[in-house]
Amino acid sequence: MEATKQVIFKLGQEEYGLDILIVNAIESYAGVVPVPNSPDYILGMLNLRGEVIPVFSLRVKFGLPEVETSTEQLIVTKTNDMMVGFKVDAICGIVEFDEKELNDVPMIVRSENTKYAKKVANKDNKMIILLDHEGILNDKEQASIQQALVDHQ
Repeated sequence: MEATKQVIFKLGQEEYGLDILIVNAIESYAGVVPVPNSPDYILGMLNLRGEVIPVFSLRVKFGLPEVETSTEQLIVTKTNDMMVGFKVDAICGIVEFDEKELNDVPMIVRSENTKYAKKVANKDNKMIILLDHEGILNDKEQASIQQALVDHQ
């Protein structure tokens, strides 16, 4: 992986990054309509400029309890041919990493449940996990999101 610009965001005390090239928008977390009986990682749906998109909790995905903060935002991206909003605690900014700041994810951490972890960046004595947007949702999660969208129409 060569140099990359990442949108850095927080979940709890940890920082993560998504490639700026795949981020369609950063939106405030407002106007999300809950979907009854949906899986706990689906927070609801949002009408974003005429397109209804599912809103997904990265906190639940990463095994963190859902909390409300005054800085919550949505990162909107297309993953596996579906527009999705990922709720995050806060956006920290956009950071450019050069190749020497990027490391592979250790083998012991890699599994089917962590295939979203693309690289680990070291910047200013902080470790930031860079995410692969195509690996965040597993097949079951994608299917249930698509079903929730169909059921709501």
